[in-house]
Amino acid sequence: MNDKPRIAIRYCTQCNWLLRSAWMAQELLQTFGDSLGEVALIPGTGGIFEIRVNDALVWERVRDGGFPGPKELKQRIRDVVEPERDLGHIDRTTNKNNGDSGSGD
Repeated sequence: MNDKPRIAIRYCTQCNWLLRSAWMAQELLQTFGDSLGEVALIPGTGGIFEIRVNDALVWERVRDGGFPGPKELKQRIRDVVEPERDLGHIDRTTNKNNGDSGSGD
C-alpha cells in the first residue's frame, strides 16, 4: 500500500490546457520527487481546472482567480504534503528596501 499523496490535475481539453497542466505536473515532480505517490492529469471539459492532493482541493481556477504561478502552487502543495519543508528561495520574501530609506540619517 502506498501512503504517499496523489496529486490530481483536472484540466479542460476544450480550452487546450493540457500543456499548462503537464508543465505544472513536471514542476511538482521536480520539486517533490519521491515525496509524491502519483501525479495524474485528468481531462475534463467546461473550463475546469483544479488541483487536488488526495481529496483536498488546493486550487480551483474560478475560486482562486485564474491559474497558479509556480511559487504559489508549490507552497500550497507543500502545505499539505510536507508542511515542515523549506522550499528554499521560493519561501524567501524579496524586500530590497527593508525599510531603509538609504538617506544615511
